[in-house]
Amino acid sequence: MKHTIFRFRRGDLLAAAAVLLAALLAALALPGLTARQTDFAQIYQDGQLVRQVPLDVDQTFRIRGAYTNTVTVRDGQIAVTHSDCPTNDCVRQGWRQDGGSIICLPNGVEIRLSGGTDLVIQ
Repeated sequence: MKHTIFRFRRGDLLAAAAVLLAALLAALALPGLTARQTDFAQIYQDGQLVRQVPLDVDQTFRIRGAYTNTVTVRDGQIAVTHSDCPTNDCVRQGWRQDGGSIICLPNGVEIRLSGGTDLVIQ
């Protein structure tokens, strides 16, 4: 049985150097590469999407219809903070941040929470 001796050729060394260089560049780029959870709320009124808001931007706005709902986004959470509807069930549902919905039946409003992951290079 004959044993084969492997020898590196110039092309082999160039290929190995290219792989090492690519690995080094990837390692340098990774610290600036982060995944960020981007949560948002979709606002529906009478079954139609009327607005989409990110939960990482503090804001207050109103949804007008048969009644008026004041919606507040703060610290990654959302709530109906005031409503002139007769039952105020939407206000009593409190602050939400992870999934679920806030519903105001008298005004036909549903706030749906969802999220996704964005890849961000810093």
